[in-house]
Amino acid sequence: MTGQIIFDPLLPWAVLAVLGAVVAVAATLALVRGLAGWALRLLAGLVVLAALSGPSWQEEDRAPLSDIVLMLVDDSASQSLGARAERTAEAADALEARLTARANTEVRRIDVPDGEGDSGTLLMSSLNEALAQEPRGRISGIIALSDGIAHDMERAQDMPAPLHLLHTGLPDDWDRRLIVENAPAFAILGEPVMLTLRVEDMGAAPAGVTRAPLDISVDGAEPQRFEIEIGRSFELPVTLPHAGRNVIQFTVPEAEGELTDRNNTALVQINGVRDRLRVLLVSGQPHAGGRTWRNLLKSDSSVDLVHFTILRPPDKQDGVPVSELSLIAFPTRELFMEKIEDFDLIIFDRYKRRGILPSLYLENVADYVRNGGAVLVAAGPDFASAASLYRSPLSTVLPARPTARVIEEGYVPRITDLGQRHPVTAGLAPEGQDNWGRWLRQIDLETESGNVVMSGVDDRPLLILDRVDEGRIALLASDQAWLWDRGFEGGGPQLELLRRLAHWMMKEPELEEEAIWAEPTGQRMRIIRRTLDDSTGPVTVTTPSGEEVELDLTETSPGRFEVEYEGPEIGLYRLTDGEEAAVIGLGPAAPREFEQTIATGAVMKPAIDSLRGGVLALDDGLPTIREVSAGRPAAGRGWIGLTPREAFETRDLRQMPLLPSWLVLLLAAGLIVGAWLREGRRQG
Repeated sequence: MTGQIIFDPLLPWAVLAVLGAVVAVAATLALVRGLAGWALRLLAGLVVLAALSGPSWQEEDRAPLSDIVLMLVDDSASQSLGARAERTAEAADALEARLTARANTEVRRIDVPDGEGDSGTLLMSSLNEALAQEPRGRISGIIALSDGIAHDMERAQDMPAPLHLLHTGLPDDWDRRLIVENAPAFAILGEPVMLTLRVEDMGAAPAGVTRAPLDISVDGAEPQRFEIEIGRSFELPVTLPHAGRNVIQFTVPEAEGELTDRNNTALVQINGVRDRLRVLLVSGQPHAGGRTWRNLLKSDSSVDLVHFTILRPPDKQDGVPVSELSLIAFPTRELFMEKIEDFDLIIFDRYKRRGILPSLYLENVADYVRNGGAVLVAAGPDFASAASLYRSPLSTVLPARPTARVIEEGYVPRITDLGQRHPVTAGLAPEGQDNWGRWLRQIDLETESGNVVMSGVDDRPLLILDRVDEGRIALLASDQAWLWDRGFEGGGPQLELLRRLAHWMMKEPELEEEAIWAEPTGQRMRIIRRTLDDSTGPVTVTTPSGEEVELDLTETSPGRFEVEYEGPEIGLYRLTDGEEAAVIGLGPAAPREFEQTIATGAVMKPAIDSLRGGVLALDDGLPTIREVSAGRPAAGRGWIGLTPREAFETRDLRQMPLLPSWLVLLLAAGLIVGAWLREGRRQG
């Protein structure tokens, strides 16, 4: 039970101050004039002022409240290193028992798990949530059992009580980690890209060790080993072997005695792109479709186009002197003998044999295809004639032969059932093909090899794609694709079709008809298998630890099969269905929890120093607990301090006026009358 005087003024304090000044001035004037009752008048004014201030005697019935100690127990992944988890659990139980045994003390134990994703140890976030649930006036101390590596220190608030860290490290802890300081997301094929790496030792590393082995593996192949200097950044030139995703794995073998090898491996995924796509376009004669090809290829800034149109064939005799011609001679030997390997794609647009390209040159083109080159033939009426390219050495790589028939009638190009699964034509008509415009000419062909992905009149082959040894060839049995470009009868997806066709021939990975790959999102991957078959077998996933998991895929669209898989660990995964194979890396190069593995108090030091808390090692044993006043040092050698809060709960409240109205009236009236009587006698 406690009591105190409180005031509840009837008028604002400023008004009471003015009235007090008036009373003082009146009493002073009475004194100056020699009035005998000035003291009584002053007392009467003070009684009135005291009554207006509303004084009361307040009594409170208080119940003391216990102090609260917050104990944060780090249960993140880095606490699993060595014997930290067992040591932390034992210390937390013992400390909780010791605190609970203290009088007037409650313990709130908060387990701190890993943050979502790769956010690390969110120690301050857990502390803020605990503080939001407890009255700050009752918090007498905060104790964290952790390795001290908190990844959200920017969220630290003003502490209501001292913060102490009991770190779980040992004096002889050491660890080695691999750091990828710089790795580009894209690189040009055939050109070396520089990666910057560093291997560093942390903690009590063995003395005299200055070099460490480094294994480098590309797409899961057999690794190559190098020796590198520890603690020094070095640049590694890497030339990507293929277009698309290249997965490069760097591994430093685990050294004896280090805390973990979880940070000894780094996965770098670099997308290989071509610098420039070099295309040679040979137009046999000027026609409306020639500009369509040129506009398509020139619209892509990554394409270097060399375009020749034969305007003056050898059989043209019009008597014009050669000195007056401004035409450029066709550099046939340079293009088709000396520099043919420099081109990624050769397009013959309505070309026919005229003696410009000797058979030797066309045979060289056929060899170019077999060795990995690409040729696209856009056939016109001449392809069905005796001057056809099929009547040349190029016939050995062409997928179909002409029947010598040219069909001159309107038709709507159709994607075949096979074409619905082929990446060149799949999805070209998401809303159907009925709104496509017609083409008006088709060269009749008899297919000898390859895949027919589009058909024309009476389902005759219109677009045939084929692989010849290491190269690719495509045959388009019409020169009317430009009608779609002009919007004839609504047009069609001409630009997209020709773009896909050109990029498939140049072996762009996203247009491979037989492929398997994965699209990662965190620890989850979407496995995709594309095939020309109607079905596909299960895919086998090999985890970084060597475990094999077999998954069945579901067809999501023609020729595309998918399945989702949650990776159980971070690292390199291998995918195969027996025919196609791929690798994919899940997770960061090194989890955030294992970037810094040596226990330290430096990270939390600003928050600990704010109220003079302390950092102690659990290896030295549990500290003793003392009571310290607010603002005093709260930690020392072998001890930590708690600040008593002396919080209480008010159960009952009573108030009693000190100047009831009857007493004020009696005192004021008596003093005023007394002053009047005394002054009256003096005058008598």
